[in-house]
Amino acid sequence: MTLEAITEQFTKTAARVPALGKSVKFVFEQGPVHIDLTNEQAVVTNEDKEANCVITTKIETLDAIRRGEMNAMMAVMSGKVKIRGDMELAMQLPSLIK
Repeated sequence: MTLEAITEQFTKTAARVPALGKSVKFVFEQGPVHIDLTNEQAVVTNEDKEANCVITTKIETLDAIRRGEMNAMMAVMSGKVKIRGDMELAMQLPSLIK
């Protein structure tokens, strides 16, 4: 999966997520995906902006979690996914990445 494909997927799913008053940034080797959930309509870009929650991983790891081939908590515990910032927001993300 490419950065463009994951950005497009996040754009589709973020449209269904209610405004949370926060933002999240995924950092991949190919570049960032910033999801601004502060307003009524989510804004997804590839800008490297500040965010309340920053998740660093590989696109392949995220894709495996999305497909159910990898457990998200195990990915975090094994270091394949690193989370910095708002952990409460990170716990709400499964609805965004599915």
